[in-house]
Amino acid sequence: MPKIAMIGAGSMVFCKTLSMDILATPALRNSELCLMSRTRPKLDRMENFISRVIAENQLPATVWSTLDRREALKDADYVIIMIQVGGLEAFRLDYQIPLKYGVDQCIGDSLGPGGIFRGLRTIPVLVDIVREMEELCPDALLLNYSNPMAACCFAIGRVAEKVQFVGLCHGVQTTLDLIGRYVDVPKDQIDYVTGGINHMGWFLSLKDKRDGRDLYPILRERVELPEYYVNEKVRCEVMRHFGYFMTESTGHLSEYLPWFRSSQRALDLYCDEPSFGGESGAYYNYCQMLADKYKDIDYLESEDAELGERSVEYCSHILEAHETDRVFRLSANVRNDGYISNLPEGCCVEVPAFVDRMGIHPMQIGKLPPQLAALNQSNVTVQTLTVEGGLACDPELVMNAVALDPLTSACCTLKEAREMTAELFESQREWLPQFEGRALRSTPTISIPPALTPVDVPLDPALAIANRFGELAESKLTEE
Repeated sequence: MPKIAMIGAGSMVFCKTLSMDILATPALRNSELCLMSRTRPKLDRMENFISRVIAENQLPATVWSTLDRREALKDADYVIIMIQVGGLEAFRLDYQIPLKYGVDQCIGDSLGPGGIFRGLRTIPVLVDIVREMEELCPDALLLNYSNPMAACCFAIGRVAEKVQFVGLCHGVQTTLDLIGRYVDVPKDQIDYVTGGINHMGWFLSLKDKRDGRDLYPILRERVELPEYYVNEKVRCEVMRHFGYFMTESTGHLSEYLPWFRSSQRALDLYCDEPSFGGESGAYYNYCQMLADKYKDIDYLESEDAELGERSVEYCSHILEAHETDRVFRLSANVRNDGYISNLPEGCCVEVPAFVDRMGIHPMQIGKLPPQLAALNQSNVTVQTLTVEGGLACDPELVMNAVALDPLTSACCTLKEAREMTAELFESQREWLPQFEGRALRSTPTISIPPALTPVDVPLDPALAIANRFGELAESKLTEE
């Protein structure tokens, strides 16, 4: 009976989905599910629902809940993390404060100011969990679902000494559905290789399993047609210019690059589809809608407890492979120990991997095409500074992360980026106690009087030479 600790089990979506997947897997139906969260109401509802699923499907599994994380982790075989520190209120600040400064986020949970501050709230908790696991269940496999995925796994990779971990997302699976429809090939008949970083991985190869045919020419042809292009404008536009299709939605990708949300003209052109097609605040608005809808209702009471097909989430398949030694393939977020050679060592990369009884086995990609590595690096730089700033509790590094964020840098001056960072810190003090007493430096505007005489300083030698060549060229033109 494997013990599966689910941390953040009040999650209405992830905990329910993953638990149903686990219980629908024959090799896992005798599992002990331990649900842990910081507060009771949602946790009790989830425990009651899972108890009903177990009873109605006559399973040998057990479920119990606790507010004590150490109790949940003790002797666990698997630890699944799905926490959201600060909840909806912190998320509101992640979205609304940057919007005041012209930084318009659609999702705001992975990069941008919203993703950075979600990372700062989450990283300390993950560090504590890893340290507790190394004491209480060092052989357990850690599966992380918390965003910002790349920054969170980057931080876990910095501190984990014994614990094996993997970050999980469904971007590859859902994108493969879309590609299958675009090229008229069932997704289970497509051989593919992906590599990159979370939410910005690349389909490096697409082939038809039946005849080995390269499917990229068909995909490139289709995205030039308006009826295909309109479904995923940002992803299609990026492929048209950089050559490869990306693993995350238009709404997400539009935030990770400087070209799609930095002006009203760009928003109108590329992000005019509703909801996650690019709408401002789409994910926050969706979460607020759910919170309002189920504020006084236990929606799980009316949910069907019958087990059906498993979802696209990797979790249950990984546990099944680990328990049975039946190999499973996935796209895994792991520490970059040479798997992608032109991205920094130690950062979080998303690469193909296999799971068996021995654990997670990532595959080596080698070098990404240089233009793809460059796009990834623009995000890895922000993730690096977020992790460094979060682990060192250094607000200046956090400000540097915000300023170097591709969307923020396209919308804000450095002074505005600093002011926005300071406002985010002040608004989220209750969730960032580790930064108490550590303030950003003040950089007041320097006023320059109209009649100011600049300080007489020696001219830079290289500039002096350039000026001299310019004078000579001008003299020659005058003579001619």
